[in-house]
Amino acid sequence: MKKITIKSFNLKTMNYSTLRKSVALSFASLMVAGVVSAQTDSTAKTTTTMTADTTMSSTATTAKVFGGRGQYKTWSIGLNAGATSQTLATGGGNDFRNKVIELGYGLSIRDQLGHNFGLQLDLRGGKVSGDNAPNVGDYTTKFWQATLSGVVNVATIDFIRRKNSVNFFVTAGAGLALYNPTGITPTGVPYDFKDGVAGGNAGTDKYVKELVIPIGAGVKFRLSDAVALNFGYTQNFIDGGNFDGVTTGNNRKDHYSYGYGGLEFTLGSSSKPSLEWVNPVAMMYDELYDAALRQEVEALKGRVTNVENAVTDLKKDSDGDGVSDQFDKCPNTPAGSVVDGSGCVIVFPKADSTATASTAAAYSNIQFEFDSSVLRTSSYPVLDATSADLRSSGKTVEIDGYASSEGTAAHNLSLSRDRANSVKTYLVNSGVAASKLKVKGYGETNPIADNSTEEGRVANRRVAFKQR
Repeated sequence: MKKITIKSFNLKTMNYSTLRKSVALSFASLMVAGVVSAQTDSTAKTTTTMTADTTMSSTATTAKVFGGRGQYKTWSIGLNAGATSQTLATGGGNDFRNKVIELGYGLSIRDQLGHNFGLQLDLRGGKVSGDNAPNVGDYTTKFWQATLSGVVNVATIDFIRRKNSVNFFVTAGAGLALYNPTGITPTGVPYDFKDGVAGGNAGTDKYVKELVIPIGAGVKFRLSDAVALNFGYTQNFIDGGNFDGVTTGNNRKDHYSYGYGGLEFTLGSSSKPSLEWVNPVAMMYDELYDAALRQEVEALKGRVTNVENAVTDLKKDSDGDGVSDQFDKCPNTPAGSVVDGSGCVIVFPKADSTATASTAAAYSNIQFEFDSSVLRTSSYPVLDATSADLRSSGKTVEIDGYASSEGTAAHNLSLSRDRANSVKTYLVNSGVAASKLKVKGYGETNPIADNSTEEGRVANRRVAFKQR
């Protein structure tokens, strides 16, 4: 590449117009050199192929959405140059009435921590000047400063392009400024903080050191995967009032602004994309269309289809008896048949009219389940016959409850009363007057069978009627 030489010049002997032209020409030369270098480097190191949809794809490795910072280039270094001024875009007072545009320059080193945030070290130098023309008073301050700032990209997703081409950013940070104010005060007294002057200032032989807080904004254009063009504006707030050599009662904190342009070079392997220019939405879209992922989705759809078919086969019931074919041991049962869980017809025994008549005899004993006072449905015919006789005859009856010998005597006594009351409740609900019914509980006393056998204990769990 052809070597580019920028001639030096004396700011003191140049007017504002000449200075602007010189800075513009110098900066244009830097831009051309950077673009040519980036294109040459890109041609030498990157091989591209044309895909079916006529878009260019690089041999760079494909980054994953959740693959981490290691798959990107994150470090970059930048060079910039521009103009300094004692005035700010947001306003503010100054000790000298007129601004004088001076040259500033800088070096930046940045680590991109995420799609929209990075930490940047800025090293800057230059001059800031002002005067009170046509009255007496002027100053020129030579400065150096180092600051650490956070850089926030306020537009990290480009819905127009698949890859970001323009980023707008804001910056804020803090650091140390070293400066030496020289000039003439509004009262005509010369000063030079570092070297001293003939007017009597002794000179410190040191630069003034103060905290500086830079706040700025800018825009960045991607020229290639490795080179970007930056334009920015920074307002620098000095924690001191002697940046211009003069401290007044109303102006104890000085400031200056720096408008610049420059080139930024991304460092790292050409096989990795730059984290700053990645479009997360486009990455997610591409990842959804990844061939391996699509194959996995198709395989999953096949497995779901197999499950749905298995469920359909499981639910199939050819004879409509409510039992699926896979569990039906008696297929093709007649319609309307009552079947069991295996699909076979249930054969119910015929009712024995003689047994029913004897079971339904009034005042027969009422049997209960173990440790229960709930009436069996088989007891209803006996209770209905007893209710009919009591209502027609007007008799008074004593309802005696009993229990088998399991459990304590107190528990069995309470259980026997509950059984007698269950019978009374049924009879009262069927129309028998409650005054005609007396309830007593005898617990495990007066057994009618041997409590040492199960058959005997079943017989003793009863309620008996005693007619009066």
